Amino acid sequence: MSRFLNTASAPPVEIFALAKAYREDAFASKVDLGIGAYRTNEGKPWVLPVVRKAELDIAGDESLNHEYLGQLGFDEFAQLATRLLLGADNVAIKEGRAFGIQALSGTGALRLAADFLLNCAGFKTVYVSDPSWPNHKLLLKHSGYADIRSYRYWDSKNRKLDFDGMIEDLKKAPEDSVIILHSCAHNPTGIDPTADQWEQIANVMEQRKLFPFFDSAYQGFASGDLEKDSSAVRYFISRGFELFCAQSFAKNFGLYNERIGNLTIVLRDAAPAVNVKAQITLLVRGNYSNPPAHGARIVTKVLSNNELYAEWSVEINENIKTMANRIKDMRTALRQKLEELGTPGTWSHITTQIGMFSYTGLNQRQVEYLVNQHHVYLPKDGRISLCGVNTNNVEYVAKAIHDAVTKYPDNQANL
Repeated sequence: MSRFLNTASAPPVEIFALAKAYREDAFASKVDLGIGAYRTNEGKPWVLPVVRKAELDIAGDESLNHEYLGQLGFDEFAQLATRLLLGADNVAIKEGRAFGIQALSGTGALRLAADFLLNCAGFKTVYVSDPSWPNHKLLLKHSGYADIRSYRYWDSKNRKLDFDGMIEDLKKAPEDSVIILHSCAHNPTGIDPTADQWEQIANVMEQRKLFPFFDSAYQGFASGDLEKDSSAVRYFISRGFELFCAQSFAKNFGLYNERIGNLTIVLRDAAPAVNVKAQITLLVRGNYSNPPAHGARIVTKVLSNNELYAEWSVEINENIKTMANRIKDMRTALRQKLEELGTPGTWSHITTQIGMFSYTGLNQRQVEYLVNQHHVYLPKDGRISLCGVNTNNVEYVAKAIHDAVTKYPDNQANL
């Protein structure tokens, strides 16, 4: 008899279970609105041309080998990633108190930071937004946090940021709490604070001695402007905060399966940096030992080579904007179709939200109907990835939503 016979069952990870069901569905007009990965208007994955070129250059470089990287990864990549987030002229970089550590994409950076903050820095309480990316609470739980709390974020009645509720909750947070903040394109709501609201958030966090921990998964996707989408992080640094920021290059470089990310750490002075790095080195060693090289080499190749950098500068301004603008266009088209159909409820929030996702307000019953009857796949919280909407299916998606809301016209339709 196996020693593991009594192992408890566990529910599947919803977003990947949805993706599997979508792949196995033979229905011709099926639509995937679940996975947050960019798709072209034809529904195909898109590889940035400069990434293709960098990969070919790397493949032809016979001087490269497959030796281990150090525990903290490829140092040149980490420096470039940190500069991308903070700006090359950032005073924290110049003073040697800001540095990066290569991690296993954004998720790995989050987990690495969570482990350090709990086990090496003594932070015991952590807050996430309500709602937030589901993996935030899961990885915090597995890091060992016993005190995971939420701050209000989504005003379901008015379909906007619950800023007053957020501020009230932050004011009540115990000192030295870690606050996870989405730097841009909040997942899942697509609602970000304004510049004035970020200032007020910083005021409260300064007064309450709260620690900012930013999650930057969509730099470039919120506005099409890399600098603008990192403005909240840069503002907090200008205010003198120490902070952590988990960066992902899955979206803005299209390197989803390369698991390439960076943990940017900003300190008040450079003195603790050596010991911080030493402790994180041990955490990495006890977890995955060292990170993979390929994704780091691609990003480094692009950001450090003058010719590729010039090309990428154009692509990042044009192609990222193309991606961002296509998403914006699909927001407008979906809202327009729903309003033309006379779909119950108001749908203006679809166009006021930003980034890859839209928090539609569809309830669980309506979502189940969309999946089962119309083969439109989305998670039960009603969040959709706008990347899955295109000119070929937007009308079908709108009609499916209209049918679901009309069939189940309860008061939860736009919560």
